[in-house]
Amino acid sequence: MKKLISIIIVLLVIGAGVGAYYYKKGGPEPTVTTLQVSRGDIVDQVGATGTLQAVTTVQVGTQVSGIVQDLYADFNSIVKKGQIIARLDPSLLQTALDTAKANLVNAQANLERQKVALDDAQVKLKRAQELFAKNLAPRTDLETAEVAQKQADAQLKSTQSQIVQAEAAVNKAKVDIDHTIITAPIDGIVTSRNVDKGQTVASSMQAPTLFIIAADLTKMQVNANIDESDVGRMRPGQTVRFRVDAYPNDTFVGKVEQVRLNPTTVQNVVTYSTVIDVPNPDYRLMPGMTANLNIEVARRSNVLRVPNAALRFRPTRDTFSALNQAITPDIERALGAGRGGFGRGQGRGGDTGGMTGNGGSRNGAARPPANGQQAANAAPQGGSQTGAAYNRGGGDQAGGGFANMTPEERQKRMQERLAQMTPEQRQQFEARMKERMAQGGGRGGSGAGQNAQGAAATRPQVQAPAGTSKMATSGAQTVDALFGPLPTTESRGRVWLSINKQLKPVNLRLGISDGTWTEVLDGNELQPGMEVVTNVTTGLETQQRPGNQNPGAGNPLMGPQRGGPGRGR
Repeated sequence: MKKLISIIIVLLVIGAGVGAYYYKKGGPEPTVTTLQVSRGDIVDQVGATGTLQAVTTVQVGTQVSGIVQDLYADFNSIVKKGQIIARLDPSLLQTALDTAKANLVNAQANLERQKVALDDAQVKLKRAQELFAKNLAPRTDLETAEVAQKQADAQLKSTQSQIVQAEAAVNKAKVDIDHTIITAPIDGIVTSRNVDKGQTVASSMQAPTLFIIAADLTKMQVNANIDESDVGRMRPGQTVRFRVDAYPNDTFVGKVEQVRLNPTTVQNVVTYSTVIDVPNPDYRLMPGMTANLNIEVARRSNVLRVPNAALRFRPTRDTFSALNQAITPDIERALGAGRGGFGRGQGRGGDTGGMTGNGGSRNGAARPPANGQQAANAAPQGGSQTGAAYNRGGGDQAGGGFANMTPEERQKRMQERLAQMTPEQRQQFEARMKERMAQGGGRGGSGAGQNAQGAAATRPQVQAPAGTSKMATSGAQTVDALFGPLPTTESRGRVWLSINKQLKPVNLRLGISDGTWTEVLDGNELQPGMEVVTNVTTGLETQQRPGNQNPGAGNPLMGPQRGGPGRGR
């Protein structure tokens, strides 16, 4: 029994030693996942839904009541302006017309009678005046004759007004009879018929709608609801591509016509109506269809692009340890400086596009630099947006972690970059530098650069004269004409190349993104077909020490955890 116990103890010791050996060795070999850099098209677009409708829609009603006697148009009928499309029973209105004509004749007869009465009163007045002049009649007879003449004259005018009223009644009855004939007000297509033959329509408080006619369905509109977070990127003239459920394999194209200022709020969600003009020459699109829209904000064709997964990749120091790679100064700068990396003072950092994040601590509470630099350079390492330098993507406009360099190294690095540029690239670079200096001391400049916000605050503000506005001075007829062009999208980012399973950082200047790819504006080291790292699996994820309950340890996409290297407080 003692011999068996000894053998078991020996086996346990040997197993523990082998396990410790493999544990110290680092476990399985790390796996590097990569994607290729390529050339292609990138479209920055905004998704939305909308409803198709005709550009002009007219509701055809009736101003008179009656029974629908005849219908001359139906659904989908093509009608012309002035064409008879329905007729109401005119019998009651014809009776009203005959009555109005009889009243007119009666009024005309009364007028003749009043004319005779007026002539008689005038004769009597003339006789009374002659007798009174010869003192043959008293004054009262003269006054009575004058009153009778005036009453006859007033009665004649009243009868004349009754004739005007009777004539108006006759004309109204004729117009009502004419309104029993319903005609098309425009050229178009009948999209709705709301009555049938024999149906009674009553026009009392509101005119009933008999037909709905859409004018020229070869031109339609999409009324899209754009979220308030995207409406600032909408401009008239932008290209829109959409699909409808009726033709799932076909893509239709339109253009933004108008961005309306009238908001719609549903459950605290604010949207703005955007009108999109759509050609419909083959009449396939129908009113009421739901359109799934993609509004192109920006498009780049045949440009160098990198996958967004590579821009989101952020290695840790453990990653380099697993790859048996020494951390060189350029890697140290990539891990610790500015936005987009992990290292000293970095919190949940940035990628570009999902993409260019805020880097480390916004409060700039970085740990002191380990390389003995001055405190003036500590703020860029901490990732503070209001520190001594405003680094984007871990470097300045030339890219590459200038915040951690001495002035001599920075100047040398700049000269090397300029020497590698073509004359056109150098000219563009100098133009960008001048523009940034004019805007506030150069965003993303060297480590000792001034804060852009502070520089902007010290510049004198130019104010327009009192009482003037852009609308008043531009002479624009609509607000859409006042919308300026969208600013050019530009940001900073970093990718990592894998050369013999050794990581190398490459700083980039980036343009627009479609969510999968991002445009590369300046990346001289990248060429189509090169492999960029999207993930490194070290194998340590499944080898947790007892008591370690952190499921994100060893995962480079989860970022540095509490107590590990690169944790920014």
